[in-house]
Amino acid sequence: MMTLVDSCVWSVALRRQEKHLSREQRQVKQELAELILEGRAQLIGAVRQEVLSGIRTDAQYQQLRAYLRAFPDPRLTGEDYEEAASINNRCRAKGVTGSATDFLVCAVAMRRDWAIFTTDRDFVRYARCVPVRLYTPRGRSGVNTETSR
Repeated sequence: MMTLVDSCVWSVALRRQEKHLSREQRQVKQELAELILEGRAQLIGAVRQEVLSGIRTDAQYQQLRAYLRAFPDPRLTGEDYEEAASINNRCRAKGVTGSATDFLVCAVAMRRDWAIFTTDRDFVRYARCVPVRLYTPRGRSGVNTETSR
């Protein structure tokens, strides 16, 4: 199954120094590496923007941008953005708020039947409101529990 990777996962894997990673973060990094090798990791433009934002030096920015260019963005349509708004409305009706990017990630994944790989606990709350599938790293437990439709 294709897996849409959220910015927090890319950030752990690409922006943090190995010596500063916790055991859980090292597992996230390894899982992302496996998804990439399998050709299953997906990236959308809004997540790309989040990952590239806040880079301190131009050299670091250029290096990270070059790496991420290996992941072509899936073509998003008006329906993806409409579904993101609908997800926002459904979540808000249940008292759950979130960012426009988070809801777009949910919409893109839902419309394509992809899982979402994230460490952001907000997605667990979204999954209680909409039928989004969260990726569970193989042989590991933690934030990411697969939610079936």
